[in-house]
Order: sequence, then structure tokens, then C-alpha cells
Amino acid sequence: MNAPLNIAMPAEASAAPKTYRLLINGKQVDARDGRTIARKSPGHGFTVSHYAQAGEAEVEAAVQAAHKAFETGPWPRMKASERAAILFRAADLIETRLEDIARLDALESGKPIAQARGEIGGAVDIWRYAASLARTLHGESYANLGDAMLGVVVREPIGVVSIITPWNFPFLIVSQKLPFALAAGCTAVVKPSEMTSASTFVLGDILLEAGLPAGVVNILAGLGADVGAPMVNHPLVEMVSFTGSTRVGKMTMASAAQSLKKVSMELGGKNGQIVFPDADLEAAADAAVFGGFFNAGECCNAGSRLIVHKAIADDFLSAVKALTAKVKVGDPLDEQTKVGAMISSDHLAKVTDYVTAAASEGSNVYSGGKQLASNAGQYLDPTIMRGVTEDMAIAREEVFGPVLSVLTFESIEKALHIANNTPYGLSAGVWSANIDTCMSVARGVRSGTVWVNTFMEGYPELPFGGYKQSGLGRELGKRAVEDYTEEKTIQFHRGQRTGWWVG
Repeated sequence: MNAPLNIAMPAEASAAPKTYRLLINGKQVDARDGRTIARKSPGHGFTVSHYAQAGEAEVEAAVQAAHKAFETGPWPRMKASERAAILFRAADLIETRLEDIARLDALESGKPIAQARGEIGGAVDIWRYAASLARTLHGESYANLGDAMLGVVVREPIGVVSIITPWNFPFLIVSQKLPFALAAGCTAVVKPSEMTSASTFVLGDILLEAGLPAGVVNILAGLGADVGAPMVNHPLVEMVSFTGSTRVGKMTMASAAQSLKKVSMELGGKNGQIVFPDADLEAAADAAVFGGFFNAGECCNAGSRLIVHKAIADDFLSAVKALTAKVKVGDPLDEQTKVGAMISSDHLAKVTDYVTAAASEGSNVYSGGKQLASNAGQYLDPTIMRGVTEDMAIAREEVFGPVLSVLTFESIEKALHIANNTPYGLSAGVWSANIDTCMSVARGVRSGTVWVNTFMEGYPELPFGGYKQSGLGRELGKRAVEDYTEEKTIQFHRGQRTGWWVG
């Protein structure tokens, strides 16, 4: 029986919660009806933040501000070098405030502080990469259309973009979208999750300090029905960039289709790590634990399915279980913590329901599976499920918690069948010393990213997105700025008109 977790209360627990106001047209404003949202730290249980709670009136004001900034403001008309300079300044300011932002994300989301620090550092790198891409955006020319004609293809910013981000990586995910939209010359209305909005409001302060003109970025906290839906439906919004669950993504896409808005979606995942007998099994075991339990499994890229060759399954899983026992679960502000708190009690109950259902269907809890007793917050023991079959919900649906489902195979064909037998296709991993095996899996898995002898590493230079119900489009990569543009063809005729239609 595990001893109850003893969670120390941070200094913030004895201070008044900080209130964050909406950012509309360069000014911090309260909601018109005075409503606020209180956010409790899931790892500690005290109220850490209040946000002004927006509604349709605030959405209207924010979209109008973004539209005016796009139609008549300087941002889309600046030289790319000028936009890049502001984005570089923003990156520098984020880096200066890295510790404060990381602490906010750790308190509001329950993630470990060391992990949060790494995410903000990664976000700095993304902002700098996006700034560098601003100056590479270019068009094409065609001088092969005859002596009288020159064709030019230019890229123009698409317009106002609605950006909707989830609670699991509050600062990192907005940084995978917003700087690229800004680099293209777009303006934006941003809605962070109502559970983890604080760091996005801090980003708004940073952008204004960096010199971003008023109205270019507007930030609203609120519920999906009150804020997200009108942001998607607004006629002045030209594009929606959404990260979240596949269920909400489908609803968002259906709404955006009514006005044929461009949509970019990064949605759910049910990602498998396939382990062959000739792999570096020590490294693969560590990656299996990392993939399953990083960010308490609240990660679309989580390696939530461990697909291991039957010949090594018992010994390999014994090693995975031993490593799992060493994973420190607890206080998000403890530097040694690897797995922090679950985002909410409701979500924790949903995850444990998956475990209970799988056990009732014939699988067994090999490790963990229980909520951990604690003096504060909500924590789940990292869980390994053996005897999982492909038809079980826990093998096909996104659990979004620290639960690792184990399936076995005997041939590469069976491994690929298991890997592809879900509605998702975000990512996968393969572990083998044989390059032919690795290439066969990498080519055969239907997913947007395949890691070979590593797992869940990311770089701004590499595009990210999924197949099937894991999303539409790609984020990051050298074409990320292009995603926020429209192509326009311009044809120049020289000399007298030829080919008269009449007479």
C-alpha cells in the first residue's frame, strides 16, 4: 500500500489569486457582465487564478478589433523583416520570463515544474523559428507563358484567424500556432482553455511589450459554447486553428464548414510503440515508461499502446514495471516529480473508468490503477494493463491518462495491423536494430510521425500532424507560415491585346 502523498503548499496558496483580464484591441478589459472563472490548482487544491469570463459580446469586440487591424492597420503591410524583429523580441521576453510562465503552467495544469520549464524553453525556440520564416515567405514567377505574358503568384495573409488551444500544454501549443500566423501577417483571436488561461494572458502582455500593434492579437477566456463557438462561426474570421479532442474537432469543423472557413486541426491520438526482440531493450523500456506516463498521459502524442513481440513480452514488461515503480508521482512544484496531478477530478474519474471497464472485459491491472491518497490534489498511480485485446475501448479510444495498454504480436504484419487498428493516426514508434524492420514499420504505419529508436522528440523544423481522425493539416516545419496564407495569381499582359474575342 502506497503511503499518502504529502503535498506542500506553495507561497501562492496564502496569497490572493491573481486576476487576468481579457485582451481586446491592445487593452486589458473586464467582461461586460463582470463574470469571472476561478481556477484551482489540481495539484494543491487552492484557487490560483481568476480570469475575466468572455461571452459573445467580447468575441464580437475582439473579432472586430482583429479585422480592423488586418484591414487598415500596419501589421499585414509591414516588411517581413519588421514583423520578424517583433517576433524575435517576443521570444527574448518569453525567455526572460520563462520561470514565471513555467510556474503558472505547473500550478494550473498540474504538470511537473521541470517539464513545464522545458516546454517554455521549447516555445522560445519555436517563436524564433517562426520569426526566421517570416522573411522566407515568397511567391513564384512564370516567364514561360509567351512574350506578351508574365505570371506572378504571390502569397497574402489569410486574414483573421481564430486560435483555440487545449489545457494540457497551455503555452507550448499556442506557440505552435500564433507565431506562424503572425509571421504571415495575419491577426488573431485566441481562446485558451478555461482551465489553463493564465500563461496565454502573460503572452499577450509580452507581445504588446515587444511592439505588436493593438488589435493584432486578442485573448479571451471563456467556455466553448460562449466563446469558442462564436469565434468559429463569425463571418469575419477566415481560418480556424484548433487543437483538442477529436469529438470537439468534428463539431468545430462542421461549424466552420457553414462559411467554408479554412481549418487546421490537431486532434486525438492512440499511438503505439512497437518493440522487436533485437531492440535496445533497456532504452525501449525507458521510452515505454516515458511515452505512457509523460504529462500524466494527458498528451495527444502519448505512447499509450505498447505493442511488444510475444517472445520478449514477459521479461520486457517486468523491466517496464520496475522502471514505472521508480517514477516519482506527486507535487508538481517538486523538482524530482515526473508525473504530476490530473487536470480535474472529473477527468481522473473518466480515466479510472477505462481501467475498470478493461478489467471487467478480461484484461488485468499489471501495475498501478488506483487514485493515490494525498492531503491535496488529485493523483493517479501510473497504470499498466496486460491482456488487452484490439477490440477493447482501452485499446482503441484516447484515454488521456497515465495508462499503458499492452498488446503482443509475433509477426511484423500483425504488429502493423495492431498499430493501424484505431481511428487515429497521429504518431508511432518502432524499436529494432534492423534497418529493414524499422523502414517497413515506418512505411507501413498510418501516422503523421514515426519515431525510430526514440520517442516523442520534436523540433520546430519538422512538421507535426496526423492521419485519419487525428487531424487536418500540419503545424511547424518550413511551410507552417504558408498555412496562414492565400495564393493569388496575377497575370501581366505586355503590348497590344491579342486573340480578340469580338471582331
